[in-house]
Amino acid sequence: MCAACGVAGHVPAADLPAEPVPLSAPEAPRRFAALRNRDCRPYLVGSGLAMMADNVEHVITYWVLWQQFHSEALVGFQVISHWVPFLLFAVWFGGLADRYDCRRVIQAGQALFMFVSVAWGVLFLTHSLHIWHACVLLVLHGIAGALWGPAEQLMLHDFVGPAELPSAVRLNATFKSLGILFGPVVGSALLLGLGPTWGIFANVAIYLPLTLFLTRTRFTGHLRDGAVTRARMTIADAWRTLQGVAADHTLVSMIVLAGLGSFFVGASLQSAMPIFAADLAGGSGNSAYGVLLFATGAGGVLGGLVLEATGWIRPRVSAAVAATAVYGLAILGFALTHSYVLALGLLFVQGVANLASMSISQTVVQLRAPAEQRGQVVGVYTMSASGLRAGSGLTVGIFGTVVGIHTSLSLSAIALCVGTVLAALYAARSARGRLARAAGAA
Repeated sequence: MCAACGVAGHVPAADLPAEPVPLSAPEAPRRFAALRNRDCRPYLVGSGLAMMADNVEHVITYWVLWQQFHSEALVGFQVISHWVPFLLFAVWFGGLADRYDCRRVIQAGQALFMFVSVAWGVLFLTHSLHIWHACVLLVLHGIAGALWGPAEQLMLHDFVGPAELPSAVRLNATFKSLGILFGPVVGSALLLGLGPTWGIFANVAIYLPLTLFLTRTRFTGHLRDGAVTRARMTIADAWRTLQGVAADHTLVSMIVLAGLGSFFVGASLQSAMPIFAADLAGGSGNSAYGVLLFATGAGGVLGGLVLEATGWIRPRVSAAVAATAVYGLAILGFALTHSYVLALGLLFVQGVANLASMSISQTVVQLRAPAEQRGQVVGVYTMSASGLRAGSGLTVGIFGTVVGIHTSLSLSAIALCVGTVLAALYAARSARGRLARAAGAA
């Protein structure tokens, strides 16, 4: 037990290095190492498909809800219901991932996704959809995503181990970016080809590959290190986990970096994109909207592939800080520019930087987390990286109604950059303190 924080199995922050120990040349991960792993490869494909199904459901249901209710309040609730479950339950769901077979936890999340899609379809088919039905199903969909998150990361660690974890996290983010990129395309095709009712029923099948793969893989999320926490997760345990994370300044800096991007930009960029498309492209706003969204997704996909192929960026605090700073500067440039071509380039850059920042910080968190608490620590990270996205509706959306969307996004990007600098200083100060203590002990 850590004497500093009282968390069983937690290593005191003073005993941890400021950054993960760099891999030596013989142990350096192979390019596309996770794809070369026969167990991880189908998981990555299934994860990308599940993310695409998630986005297909958004395309179909959001269109139906607007056509039927024309409610701006419901539009806002769509964002809140998707991300608040991450904020409220991520740490507890991380505890479930520590305690149980992660295959079953993920399958439970996928089953909930499929139930929600079927429920939408039944309500569409019977013409019995009411707003309260929509609110319940939107919340359940958000809970399914939050349940999936921590267990997914433990599975990646179990598949490849610490040495190749950066590759697995980066490629998992890349495949999910592919799902986000093609989700609107497939969703629109199903909506036009089959209609909303049969389109949402067909979407259920896209969740199946990941669910079925998990019935035959031997990895459980705990097979490699055998660390399974059998104790029941309580609110007090969740609080102690937060205290344990707070004692490790490197973990704090990574969680703060992820939370800054989520809170100040997060989901608001996509929801505000129609406004930017109209301002940048004038009369061709409809087509410009699709191209701007594509540039954002393409940055995440191509950026992830390039970073994986080159191995330029290693899982270090300094790399996460630099990527987050580039992300904030690119968003600031996008908010201020009047050039459509430059806006496309900046969206591509922010897509690359955002993927790099998230994958690096997530890798550092996993590498530093104690094995028996990895799910809970990843849950804290997920709470920050995903749950705080709900706040971007305030920082950009609501504030934008007062000062204008360009100004609100600009100010949010500036706040993100300032916060990144402060997080970097905090991490550097902590590192200097550890070095001074080590020198004094010597």
